[in-house]
Amino acid sequence: MQLKKNMEIELQIIGTTHDGKGVGRYNDFVIFVPHCAEGETVKVHVLSVKKNLAYGKLLEVIVPSPARIESDCPVSEKCGGCVFRHITYEEELRIKYNRVSDTLKKIGGLSITPEQILESPEIYGYRNKAQYPVGYTKDGKITAGFFAAHSHRIVGCLNCQLEPPLFENILKAVIAFMNEYKITAYNEETGEGLIRNIYIRRARATGQTAVCFVINGDSIPHEDKLIETIRSVSPEITGIVLNINKSRTNVILGKTCKTIWGNDRITDILCGVKYEISPQSFYQVNSLQTGRLYSIAKEFADLNKNDTLLDMYCGAGTIGLFMADSVKNLIGVEVVPEAIEDAKRNAQINNISNARFICSDAGEAAKRLLSEGYRPDVVVLDPPRKGCDTLTIDSVVSMSPERIVYVSCDPATLARDLKIFTEKGYIVRRVKPVDMFPRTSHVETVVMMSRAK
Repeated sequence: MQLKKNMEIELQIIGTTHDGKGVGRYNDFVIFVPHCAEGETVKVHVLSVKKNLAYGKLLEVIVPSPARIESDCPVSEKCGGCVFRHITYEEELRIKYNRVSDTLKKIGGLSITPEQILESPEIYGYRNKAQYPVGYTKDGKITAGFFAAHSHRIVGCLNCQLEPPLFENILKAVIAFMNEYKITAYNEETGEGLIRNIYIRRARATGQTAVCFVINGDSIPHEDKLIETIRSVSPEITGIVLNINKSRTNVILGKTCKTIWGNDRITDILCGVKYEISPQSFYQVNSLQTGRLYSIAKEFADLNKNDTLLDMYCGAGTIGLFMADSVKNLIGVEVVPEAIEDAKRNAQINNISNARFICSDAGEAAKRLLSEGYRPDVVVLDPPRKGCDTLTIDSVVSMSPERIVYVSCDPATLARDLKIFTEKGYIVRRVKPVDMFPRTSHVETVVMMSRAK
């Protein structure tokens, strides 16, 4: 039977996509269905049909997988965040491990077997950061939460299972303030309204919490009452910040921040190193797992006291400063000026004197360092999801470091970049997946490469 839109079909789930969808086959069509588990027989409503693939909606689980569990979140099927809340954590880890392994083979052309995936010590309340879009429900009530998958429709969620309970209390206080003082929420379609996002950051070790409001304006009316409201939630709140973003854009943060109370930075302690973090600074969201991730990266780097270490995409200096006590010199590179200032400050407050930080695009900085005759012994790469650009890879290879440690948050771009590195004379020696983001589709991977002798 020819597959058509709105058909109801029975389907065997034989795999899982990178974003957590179940995969089945119907005649010559591959069908993607969210909220399914491998090995299940399901009833599916066909939503759309393309040339050789289709998308469906789960109607009924006819034969469940042994790994299927009851979701403990009422919005998990609507929110675009947790795609694995319907299966056991063990099954989630298996899927993530296979994703890394398969991607390295298919895209990278690598035959290496990854080491066992490092599970997270926590799967609830582990996030130290959240950015909540603010908007209205259909009946005109103010809400905050997360965007539904592949959309900018807000799914109201004040008590996300991945966030600490304090975040829920802050959100409730803000919404109550907005209702009392008639403060408007931003409307993406019209460009009107004031409060766009509520951005909360918390330091796991110290409890320090900063609340940042991304606003479509220069100030919030009744600012004194807002400060009073937020401070009353918890003594752990140490700063309240306004971020100005008047642009019609999907980018969350604007370029200007204004502190209206307390400190715009929070101080966290990770692996014995103090870090001050500003709203614009990159900082891993799973604090307990981050220390373990960095320890793996340090082990892979195999540093000694005479080494020079180049930390590309260094953010607030977290990885490099953690390794600084094991090397002679550290140079960090980051394109975000605020993050570089944080890195310099973090080096200072930890009395780390062998660190230098450069504000520059990674590729341009690598090219410049190369022209200066800089030859690092070890390079750490921790790029954004898009991976490394060609200029960065070429410049790093030209420096001929003995070892390269690549920390990746996307297996596909990792595999693409590893293929290039191997073509340019490096051998992938070790691969270790690390689950930094339980219940979501994302997986971190640490790789060690060395020069072919």
